[in-house]
Parts: sequence; C-alpha cells; structure tokens
Amino acid sequence: MNSRLLSITRKEFIQIFRDVRTLVMILVIPIIQLFLLGYSATNDVRNVPLAVLDQSRSPESRALLDSYRAADYFRIAYSVQSEDDIRQLIESGQARAAVIIPPDYAQRLAEGKAQVAFILDGSDPTGASTALSAAQLISQSHAIDLLAETFARTGQTMRVQQPVTVHTTVWYNPDLISAHFMIPGVIGMILYAIAAILTATSVVRERERGTIEQLIVTPIRPWELIVGKLMPYVILGFFNTVEVLAVGHWWFGMPIRGDLGLILVLSVIFLATGLGIGLFASTIANTQQEAMLTVWMTLLPSIFLSGFFFPLEAMPKILQWLSYLMPLRYYLVIIRSLLLKGIGLEMIQFNVIAMCLFAVGIMTLAALRFRKRLD
Repeated sequence: MNSRLLSITRKEFIQIFRDVRTLVMILVIPIIQLFLLGYSATNDVRNVPLAVLDQSRSPESRALLDSYRAADYFRIAYSVQSEDDIRQLIESGQARAAVIIPPDYAQRLAEGKAQVAFILDGSDPTGASTALSAAQLISQSHAIDLLAETFARTGQTMRVQQPVTVHTTVWYNPDLISAHFMIPGVIGMILYAIAAILTATSVVRERERGTIEQLIVTPIRPWELIVGKLMPYVILGFFNTVEVLAVGHWWFGMPIRGDLGLILVLSVIFLATGLGIGLFASTIANTQQEAMLTVWMTLLPSIFLSGFFFPLEAMPKILQWLSYLMPLRYYLVIIRSLLLKGIGLEMIQFNVIAMCLFAVGIMTLAALRFRKRLD
C-alpha cells in the first residue's frame, strides 16, 4: 500500500473516531438491530390472550380449558358472561381469540357430538392462521385423550388406525426457531445499510466542508481517493459481520455449519455492493440528507423484495422478477445456506456469480461517475 493511499485511509479513520454518532452507529446499532429483530421479528404464536365463555361450567368443560392452559400458545385472560363481552374484548384488542362452550357440552360430549366455538381476530392474518392451527391441534389432542379415557374405563383397547400416516422431519432448523432465519438476514441488512449510508455521507461531507477540493489538488490519484475512503468501511463492515455472527451464535444459538472463511469472503464481496451504492449516491447528492434519502430509496425495496421478511414465492410474478435486481436477494440465499445448511460453494454458485457481477458492476459504475465528478 503506497503512502498516499495509506494517508487517505488514516484520515478517514480519524474522522470516524472523532464523530461519536458515527462510531455508535457502526458499533452499537448492529447489535441493537440484532436483538430487536431476533426477538421481535417472529411468526411464533405464544401467550395469545383468550376470552372464555363457559356456559356449561362442568368438569368436562374445565378439562377442555385445562388443555388450552397446558399449551403455551394461549393465555386464558378473560372469563366473560355473554357473547357481547367477547365482541367488545376482541374489538378493543384486549383479546385475540375466544372460546364459547355451550350449556349442553357435557351431555353432547357423552353422546360423542360435542361442539365448541372458537373465534379468532383475523385482522392479523399471519398470527391468526398460526393460532388457528394451534387451536385445532389442541382440540384434536384433547379429543384423543378423551377417547383413550373412554376405552380405559370400558376395559377396551383403543385401536384406531389411520389410513395414511405422515411422519414429518424438519431439516436444518428442527425447532423452527425464527431467530435462526432472521439473524442471517440481519447480517445482510447491516452490511448493506451501514456501508451504503456511511460511504455516501462521508464523501458528501467532504464536499460540504470544502475539503474535497483540497484533496483534488493534491498528487492523489482518483482511484487512490476512492479506495482510501472506502477501505475503513470495508474493515468496519468486516468487523460488524464477525460481531453479529458471534452474538447470533453465542446468544441466540444460531448454528454456523458452513465454512466460516467462505462466509466472510462472500460477505466482503456483498459489502462491495453497499459501498458502490453509497459511492454512487454521493455523486448525485449535494447534502448528507440527500445522500441518506437516496440510499433509503434503494434500501427499502431491497428489504421487501429480497426475501428478508416475506417469501418471494408468495409475491406476484412482476415483483419476483424485480427481486432479481436486488443484490441482497442473492446474499440472503448464500448466508442462510452456509449458516443453516452447511452446504458447499457448488450448491450456491448461481447466487455467488450473480452477487459478484452486481458488486463489480455497481463499483465500476460508481467509480467512473465519481471520477467524472472529480474531473
């Protein structure tokens, strides 16, 4: 590394460490995002507040409610006296579901014809569908327990053979822990957002302060100026990757099944796309606020069209086609496959090639435009 390039890199590091807000953003914000998304961004249903209208008030109805208590999907929060009370609780958001047990529940149960009403708040369809599946499983399990008790009392052996038996096996994430899916996505989002925002604002800051002209008149070549200003953010982005991987593994128990060296190398390549977008944004923005808004205009579509939150297969075809223009899409496939599945490079080579092409293309376009602005 020549002395001019080293001087630019050293100067950029000095500016970063002098700006406390930037330093906090680089070191602390990724961890805060990791904990927020690791705990909050989940489709798991737990402790859904449940309202109960028990018109039977019999041992049989209490046994049914005990089945709901035993599972951690629902929390019996309200015992009401009428259906109007249920409607009021659900409309106000105090209860998300309700169970109505009819007065003749015990008698109908003895006849094998008992029915129970289960009401769900469908304003949140994702949570409602999961809660509905949980309620059905609890009811089926309780019904099987009742059949077993009936056969035990009569001294008979319960022989109920289903025509088809399905044995399910979940690979790679057997406990279906949402954090193991979210944390790799957080790594991609952090690398993209921090690299793009900080690069864009750092270059524009030089222009606002008038120091970019001082750099231009020095013997520094344009490529040395670009590399020197980007190098600190490559190093810090690499540090953020290791930081999030370590916290995700040791705190959230996220497995790291793939080659750690390959993960870091591919993360640095993806980091180049964020740096290129930040550099390009700096060439079309005159203020730091404009630079940040420009980056956010690319960040939001990337988050929603990359499979970070929502499966791409469920989107309309036109959005699926647009997703191929998002570098984050390819990185998420790569990082999730390496961390959770532990596969080799040959299984993700299409995504790796696409990400490398994006990195080279974006950096080349940004560097050419940046050099033109310097000229």
